[in-house]
Amino acid sequence: VQLQASGGGLVQAGGSLRLSCTASGRPFSGYTTGWFRQAPGKEREFVAAIRWSGGNTYYGDSVKGRFTISRNYAKNTVHLQMNSLKPEDTAVYYCAAGTPIASTSRLQGAYGTWGQGSEVTVSS
Repeated sequence: VQLQASGGGLVQAGGSLRLSCTASGRPFSGYTTGWFRQAPGKEREFVAAIRWSGGNTYYGDSVKGRFTISRNYAKNTVHLQMNSLKPEDTAVYYCAAGTPIASTSRLQGAYGTWGQGSEVTVSS
């Protein structure tokens, strides 16, 4: 499977953006799709993940209540709706696909396929 991330951009604090991750080559079925982000000078961190089958979702503590991950079966796409954005959300966001168990859904090493990054900049 190949992943294509899109939807990043520049937004003011308090605003919203929606990132999309589209799979080509094979459907997301059977995979968990995760979003991670990396800010300049910082390590990559977990943002959110969703199991394609069943729809279980997982969120990083810093985005709970503000970000929502969802899946679109027809378009074979996973979305990350980001609301109430803060300057500290500024980062390059990466989508990834893998087959982690529930306890490893937040770990980068559980994902074997990564898309290119999509840059998100939140101005204060």
